Amino acid sequence: MRKFFITTAIDYVNASPHIGHALEKVVADVISRYYRLQGREVLFLTGTDEYSLKNVQAAEKEKITVKELVDRYAQLFFSLKEALNLSFDDFIRTTEKRHFVGAQKLWLACQNDIYKKSYQGLYCVGCERFYKEKELSHGHCPVHQTIPELIEEENYFFRLSKYQKQLRKIIEKGELEIIPQNRKNEVLSFIDQGLEDICISRSAQRARGWGIDVPDDPSQKIWVWFDALSNYINALGYGEDSEKFYQWWENNENKLHIIGKDILRFHAIYWPAILLSANLSLPKQIFIHGFITVNNQKMSKSLGNVIDPFELVKKYGADAVRYFLTAEFPATEDGNFTYEKFEARYNADLANGIGNLFERVFAMANNADLRGLNADLRGLDKEILDFYEKTDASYLSKMDNYQLYEALVAVFSFAKKLDQYINQKEPWQLIKNKNPEAEKILKTLIFGVKNIISWLKPFMPQKMEEAEEYLKNINKQSGKLNLFPRLK
Repeated sequence: MRKFFITTAIDYVNASPHIGHALEKVVADVISRYYRLQGREVLFLTGTDEYSLKNVQAAEKEKITVKELVDRYAQLFFSLKEALNLSFDDFIRTTEKRHFVGAQKLWLACQNDIYKKSYQGLYCVGCERFYKEKELSHGHCPVHQTIPELIEEENYFFRLSKYQKQLRKIIEKGELEIIPQNRKNEVLSFIDQGLEDICISRSAQRARGWGIDVPDDPSQKIWVWFDALSNYINALGYGEDSEKFYQWWENNENKLHIIGKDILRFHAIYWPAILLSANLSLPKQIFIHGFITVNNQKMSKSLGNVIDPFELVKKYGADAVRYFLTAEFPATEDGNFTYEKFEARYNADLANGIGNLFERVFAMANNADLRGLNADLRGLDKEILDFYEKTDASYLSKMDNYQLYEALVAVFSFAKKLDQYINQKEPWQLIKNKNPEAEKILKTLIFGVKNIISWLKPFMPQKMEEAEEYLKNINKQSGKLNLFPRLK
């Protein structure tokens, strides 16, 4: 029960990462860091999805090979690790051998539910899926607003319909937990409309030869979603039947997928059905986050409003970006980004909020020449101690339920309480007058600050480590700790 396997979706590599990719990675990273601090053994996986037809088209447009294109963008996605201070343990590319071997093994494990037939349908390359006429919006893909291509060919199909009742029961009972509730309802509603078998291959010709061969039939390539979804187990050594796969997947209850709302159906219906067919363990939870708009508009190259996370970090720092992405809106909802909102939240919460609180407390502690930082709880102010206990219980509950925004609200209400306590007690006057009551108040404040640092570590690891280090060396510091300089 101590193991916790957490994954993000793997990203298409036909363009550079944007702030939406950063959101998903940061949410997963905060959860990973939180559980590590709780003493859990965490394996955090992310990666890139490289066999999409979009990649083929993007490479053709640039007049380069598909391999050159995916190598370039995969490196950019990997670079988010350093830029955003991510702690992922593994980064899988679907062009790796371990993935290739695992995807083909999974296909063979589902062989009893796979059959071949001729088919005609409307295919959206952007979504990498077929649409029915009734699912289109005025003849256009509802996601990409493009006209799907009419495809007619002989392909392999997976008997999704066979698993309709079993899937419904698993999801309804919460054996596969879908978070939040409205997304669970969405999945159940889709299942209740009736599941139809899905096409899981495309001709090698239409794929321009790019993709993983269907076992024993090189004229067909495995559908990119069937291959991509298998990354979660291939990274654990499913293809090689490794011990790691059994430890982290088959015999581990704690498996969480973090995904965007646009790929819910693939993860909550297709993926568990494939696993059931292959007689493999299911994920435990699927957490669905919302989207980020920019100035209340969907990000698009044509509008020129795509926010580059690398540039954002360069301007404001990784921790400030991580904080905004988790503090501005609940992760399960859509959020809007503007530079004005970013800077206003930074100044209010970080520069004038905890940054100012830490500076006040540390400055007074230095002036008082305070030595005993390991405060005896019995000597602390009861009002603050009671408020701390309520905050800690709320924080732990929210974090365990992936409610990062709500956990931060609890932490900042405690920080506000400490500010009020300082204004009420005026410890600087007590220090100046050498009043013995000053030590109790300062120890109470340092106790509070230490816990704020602990709570915020998963969100802003670098800045909180700086604060922790400063606190360890109180009375030896020559300068102020300016964690979050105010933005002009």
